[in-house]
Amino acid sequence: MIPREIRARLNLKPGDKVEFVIQCDGTVRLFAKNRDVRELRGMLAPARRRLTIRQLDAAIKKRAVERDRASHAR
Repeated sequence: MIPREIRARLNLKPGDKVEFVIQCDGTVRLFAKNRDVRELRGMLAPARRRLTIRQLDAAIKKRAVERDRASHAR
């Protein structure tokens, strides 16, 4: 059973899910999994610009060519 103080701090209610994560140093962290995905809306800044698939493909190809040239120049 999770102590009342911890449940209150994490705003846990009956039926909510929690996640336990064991850290490298052996400590354990407890995370509440009670957020609705809709609450996350607006947390990230909007994309600066939208690219078409063709523009994305061209940018990937350009970067691959640059990396290839750089690796051959060494």
